[in-house]
Amino acid sequence: MLTSVAEVHRDPALGADRPQQHPHANRSNGDVTYTVETMVNRSDIPPESQLSSPAPYEKDGFPTAPDEEKASHRSKEATESAEKPRWTFSAFYRKYKMFFHIFFFVFFTGWWIAGLVLNQRREKKLNWVVPFLLWLAISLRLLFFYVPIAIIYKPMNWTWNSTIVRVGAMVPPKWRIPGAAMIVIAAFLVGTFATEASTGNTRDNRAVSLFGLLVFIGVLWATSRNRKAIQWHTVIVGMLLQYIIALFVLRTKVGFDIFEFISGLARSLLGFAGKGTAFLTSDETAALPWFLITVLPAIIFFVAFVQMLYHFGFIQWFIGKFAVFFFWAMKVSGAEAVVAAASPFIGQGESAMLIRPFIPHLTQAEIHQVMCSGFATIAGSVLIAYIAMGVNPQALISSCVMSIPASLAVSKLRYPEEEESLTAGRVVIPDDEEHKSANSLHALTNGAWLGLKIGGMIAATLLCVLALLGLANGLLRWWGTYLNISNLSIEMIFGYLCYPIAFLLGVPRNGDIYKVAKLIGIKLIVNEFVAYDTLQRNEEYADISPRSRLIATYALCGFANIGSLGTQIGVLSQLAPGRSADVSRLAISALLSGALSTLTSASVAGLIVTDNVMQLVKPSPGPPA
Repeated sequence: MLTSVAEVHRDPALGADRPQQHPHANRSNGDVTYTVETMVNRSDIPPESQLSSPAPYEKDGFPTAPDEEKASHRSKEATESAEKPRWTFSAFYRKYKMFFHIFFFVFFTGWWIAGLVLNQRREKKLNWVVPFLLWLAISLRLLFFYVPIAIIYKPMNWTWNSTIVRVGAMVPPKWRIPGAAMIVIAAFLVGTFATEASTGNTRDNRAVSLFGLLVFIGVLWATSRNRKAIQWHTVIVGMLLQYIIALFVLRTKVGFDIFEFISGLARSLLGFAGKGTAFLTSDETAALPWFLITVLPAIIFFVAFVQMLYHFGFIQWFIGKFAVFFFWAMKVSGAEAVVAAASPFIGQGESAMLIRPFIPHLTQAEIHQVMCSGFATIAGSVLIAYIAMGVNPQALISSCVMSIPASLAVSKLRYPEEEESLTAGRVVIPDDEEHKSANSLHALTNGAWLGLKIGGMIAATLLCVLALLGLANGLLRWWGTYLNISNLSIEMIFGYLCYPIAFLLGVPRNGDIYKVAKLIGIKLIVNEFVAYDTLQRNEEYADISPRSRLIATYALCGFANIGSLGTQIGVLSQLAPGRSADVSRLAISALLSGALSTLTSASVAGLIVTDNVMQLVKPSPGPPA
């Protein structure tokens, strides 16, 4: 007689014929029989056999036999599916990427050569520098997929070590820094006074700008936390790089063409954003010169576009190249180089996010530098807004790039490094897995939502700030009437307080100093948005000289204001709660250092500007705020 597996291993305590004769573990008589999952202490249970688990049953109550053929078939299907992964374009690209790269190289080479040939037949020649640089960048990027970059880096390194380093080694150590400073000063003097003077750009004005730059550096040195710890190599190289960038943009045709191309791309973004605005409203509405219609949609689109580039890794790669250069040239830590290189492109809060794992371990000087870089420049999103307002894009873009070495030099002069940095010998941009997008569409939608929040924050902030400024001016005018002071306002008060600053920048002494001083005061107390709007729309500034307008454009290009102080403290305290006390302690010093960094860029622009670049600063009407 056959007995089923279930009968053999059935618990005797569950038998229907023994309702009151259940042998339990707490009885003294009889053998003990354990069932699975009835004891609290699992260590007392014997090892479970393969027959202990319940077997599957058919409808007739008998257990089913194992289907070996079906199991074998499933195993075979799983093996085949593992051998044949799902087709994706990325896998296809990785497999045949050499052919893709050859196609890209041939395509862009043909485009460039055809453009050169056709350009010779045009009556009005097009610019050939930008297409060549684009072709060169693409070709080199494709080449370095297969050839190590060391073939270029090693000869450059050998040349540098065999010339500059060897010559520097011949100079006694105590004379190296003074000698380098004398060379930089000589370069400033030659570059400043070599060009001819003109009515609106006299050598006297340039001399004042140079004197003002020396005053700013002297103030930073006099107020330095530790003058003996200042790394003069960082300061000298930073000032020299700032001057070279300005010289390249404002004095050379190639530099002007490159920045003109970049500013043209920025202006094109405004037009693309207008397409979306016209779809949501109408063509007539999209053409209205309103801040809400022209500026905010451009901010939303630009932020979404940057987020998509970030998803593809282009932003990290671009910032990384900038950071490596300044890390090598200025001898700063990797974290400082990354933040300084990223701040002009993605903003003060987002740049700190790039080094989030290192923020709790930053030194005091590094925290100061991180905040100073954010205060010394503007972000790409508001850059688009200022271009939409009519501010000249070449001046804005060049000021952003000049702020990278300037902020590093100024911060290290005001608050030199006295500790050992965790990123002293490397440049690292950690992957942000927490906020990583699934694909490009996900990145675009996330960017659109982020752009909407940024645009809404800007609109709400401007509304409240302008209303508060109007309230303060109303109270001041009421108070001034009793003292026979007419038109007393915030602008008037800070115009007189900032008068020496505007003078030191080299503003012509023809009545423009007070006007520029008022703009600087508005920027420091309110924000640069209101200051740029005043510069572009207020009738008082319609007749200022081109030199004054250029200097004002550079002097206002930074986030150093009271409102941004709260933003910096909030972001860094959120990323590193344990360092919130250090952040708050260093915030005011970093704010003033960032403001001075922006002012040094304005002074350098005053040294270099000529009549040939006055077309950069022709007033253009922007949308009302």
